[in-house]
Amino acid sequence: MKTKKIKIAGAGPSGLTAAINLAKAGYEVDVFEKRTDTGKRFHGDLQGLENWSEETNVLQELQGMNVNVNFDCDPFHELVITNGSNSRVSHYPEEKPLCYLVKRGVVPGSLDQGLKKQALEAGANLRFGQTIPLEEADIVATGPISKEIFAVDKGIVFQTSYKDTNVFLVNDDAAYKGYSYLLITKGYGCLCTVLFDKFERLDDCYETSKEMFAESMSFDIQDPVPVAGVGCFSTQNIYQKGNSYYVGEAAGLQDLMWGFGIRTAIKSGYLAARCIVNNEDYTAEATALFEARQKATMTSRFLWELARFNNYAIVVQDGANKAAKKAFDLSFFYNFGKLNRMIYPIARPFVRRRYPKLRL
Repeated sequence: MKTKKIKIAGAGPSGLTAAINLAKAGYEVDVFEKRTDTGKRFHGDLQGLENWSEETNVLQELQGMNVNVNFDCDPFHELVITNGSNSRVSHYPEEKPLCYLVKRGVVPGSLDQGLKKQALEAGANLRFGQTIPLEEADIVATGPISKEIFAVDKGIVFQTSYKDTNVFLVNDDAAYKGYSYLLITKGYGCLCTVLFDKFERLDDCYETSKEMFAESMSFDIQDPVPVAGVGCFSTQNIYQKGNSYYVGEAAGLQDLMWGFGIRTAIKSGYLAARCIVNNEDYTAEATALFEARQKATMTSRFLWELARFNNYAIVVQDGANKAAKKAFDLSFFYNFGKLNRMIYPIARPFVRRRYPKLRL
């Protein structure tokens, strides 16, 4: 029988997840990556594999998508969110932590290198430093679309003797309409600021973030390495062009609320592979799986910007009323429930004005 051949453009989490599943299904898979290695656009960044948007633990979900945890994946059970004046501490149970911290880039223990190893073991061919015309690819997993960026980040990763830490700073001087974060796990730290507007303030916001974290915590920074990134988003997602399936941020799949997109990227890569294997309608399946979540995070972006009043007091103060606390529960932000559906017609024109370059 003639071997079935698949070409994938891009060796990020979505592309490699697709490659793993297709190779295991007996396809001959070629993955074309323009950079010289998997994860090359990152430099050891710590990122969150979110575990709050669905009832299923994300690690169980990965297992169901034939992805093994052969990379550093540290659970965090506590979140401190502060605006510099007030703070709120939230605790999460052992069996369902808030998130898992993963490293990105060409560094030992990274998500990217772990998926690369799994793809190679499954039999996929990884062709680094090579590209193909997108119309020739069966799956396009090329990452963010430069003209559809909604957020930028800047920061450092470093070695430290400080304790494990998970702190979010919400303060427009430190991260305009976004957040800064200090993450430390097992002596490895990451300090970044994420802006959702006025990108020209990125350098100043980063310096302010460093100062504000240093004022409240006496952590040491050793061997710092700069990191940076961007995110793109759409609710008018194009999942297929010609015979090519689009996955991850190439399809506009991201989290407009906070930019936690790894889980969605992996799911989209798995879905594309499954649809190829089972001859299913990828556009229909992807729309059913992702459309509501995309709309939910857009609505939540609208609510988040309303929450900027009085320096995010409603988010950080333990004295905030119970209804407000429930409304700003993390799972609420990512599910298109009754309240979000009611808010959506108001939120959409607001967000479209804010981000005129996005397909919303």
